[in-house]
Amino acid sequence: MNAALGAANGSGDDVKEALREKVENALRGLLDAAGDAGDLPVFALEVPRQKDHGDYSCNAAMLLAKRLGQKPRGIAEDLKARIGDAGGLVASLDVAGPGFLNVKLADSGWQDLLHVIISAGARFGQSESAEVVAAKQDGARPKVQVEFVSANPTGPLSTGHGRQGILGDCIARLLEATGWDVTREYYFNDGGRQMRVLGDSVKARYLEHLGLAAPPPPAALADPEKAWVDQVDGLPVAFPADGYQGDYIADIAVALCEQEGNSLVDEPGEGRFRDEAQRVIFEDIEKTLARIGIDFDVYFNERSLYDEGKLEETIHDLRLAGLVYDAEGAVWFKATERGLDRDRVVIKSSGEPTYLLPDIAYHREKFRRGFDLVIDVQGADHIEQFPFVREATEVLGVDRDRVELVMHQFVTVTSGGERVKQSTRKATFVTIDEVVDEVGSDVFRFFMIERKPDGHLDFDLDLAKDKNWRKNPAYYVQYAHARTHGIERKAAEQGIVMPLANGFDAGRLGLEEEITLVKKLATFPEVVIRAAEGREPHHVAYYLREVAGLWNPYLQDGVRHRVISEDAELSAARLGLALAIRNVLASGLGLLGVSAPEQM
Repeated sequence: MNAALGAANGSGDDVKEALREKVENALRGLLDAAGDAGDLPVFALEVPRQKDHGDYSCNAAMLLAKRLGQKPRGIAEDLKARIGDAGGLVASLDVAGPGFLNVKLADSGWQDLLHVIISAGARFGQSESAEVVAAKQDGARPKVQVEFVSANPTGPLSTGHGRQGILGDCIARLLEATGWDVTREYYFNDGGRQMRVLGDSVKARYLEHLGLAAPPPPAALADPEKAWVDQVDGLPVAFPADGYQGDYIADIAVALCEQEGNSLVDEPGEGRFRDEAQRVIFEDIEKTLARIGIDFDVYFNERSLYDEGKLEETIHDLRLAGLVYDAEGAVWFKATERGLDRDRVVIKSSGEPTYLLPDIAYHREKFRRGFDLVIDVQGADHIEQFPFVREATEVLGVDRDRVELVMHQFVTVTSGGERVKQSTRKATFVTIDEVVDEVGSDVFRFFMIERKPDGHLDFDLDLAKDKNWRKNPAYYVQYAHARTHGIERKAAEQGIVMPLANGFDAGRLGLEEEITLVKKLATFPEVVIRAAEGREPHHVAYYLREVAGLWNPYLQDGVRHRVISEDAELSAARLGLALAIRNVLASGLGLLGVSAPEQM
């Protein structure tokens, strides 16, 4: 928890902050008695790993041992006596180990938090993180750009792009919830060699369709070294060795044939063929992203860096800094001088820039646009590029700590214990659309975000397709939320209205499992802060499964945990618990971009 809990209803009644205040008062009294007028130590209040150690553990006594020349356990005993029951907040205090003070809070301290959670509604869990407070200037929210997906418009989006897109989108949602002014950006890579290859690939299929060229034999496509062949059945073959082979290329070529006939035979691949392929493919990319709930604020075109002279400006400034040199007909970035293991070519001997140069220029432009922080969400295949970009941009005046990389590992789709190797038609990989067709957007998003980004993700297609809420983790959480609405509908049938935030006696929730549920709800703001600051949305997914794992079994025991009963006060309290759980589950699912259904 944090101070935002109390602030949600203006009461300041935040259990953890109230406890911290009591400990600080006890520390001040202890130091005054010792004749020490110094500052209070910065102590921790942490949730112990072992449940029997209480709700919080405090290390303050050990921080003062050397300063006061006393044993930490003795200091802890003194603090224990000074804190007492903390005005009814504390149920028990125990000194443990070398001097930890273990605190168990009174049930009333937790129960009253239900009123705070319900009053806060969708705002519960939203508060400024420490890094936002530190980055603020003149009271304005700091600006962060999150760049993600940024796939070349050369084909459909793969499940790897899906993982990156959902990871980036969830990070953006978490940053917004913790006080950042967020811009979601897609770097539209429409320049360079891969776009020429795309145009050449479409032209090759266009000539094929007109009967003016033959397709390369399958063996040639399987081995790029053999892809260039002179003739097949007397016809020339023009398919590039590393051309794009998905059926979507042929579809674009056929459409051009229908529109233009044979009028484009002499058109270069870089002309109409490239432009049409780029347009069609990017329209499909936008549709795919919309299906999984991703929308961008900015699409930045790589080509603008060429057109506006940003590449020449970047090379010029790197030369002035003495970090660019010419060798072997190429232009090199002197990365070894910045502590990296090797120098890198930024302009080839052909005069064509490598990927590194526009990346450097692009990152410089990001900060010229006024961002306080830039977060790049990229796949593991880009990890080598990032250090070179960061070093170069620092030379150009950007603080290295203001550029972050969030890296994710690859995705493997499995079914029946076997890897699903490729698309049935669209490409040589599994596409987002194919998986979403099978499992839906909500399940796709939840499965993609519930693992730590830097770990390989095995997407179990069979489990994702399973409609059994007890087995499918996405449905398990959604069903827990839907059940709160089911309870409300049942109450309405009996003429019972859901209670207002302060319209019930939370003290009636005295069962251990009810207090456990409230304690778990109370930690939601901490989970959001940790997930946002660590750029790790999987913490939210894991937390939601924990909440559902307490709530679903609670409802299964319809005798002991009957929500609506003849006891009107107990019914109101348990309906209040259901409302608080609904708030937290809905907010958490919203941070993951997953819907919170009212019935399933």
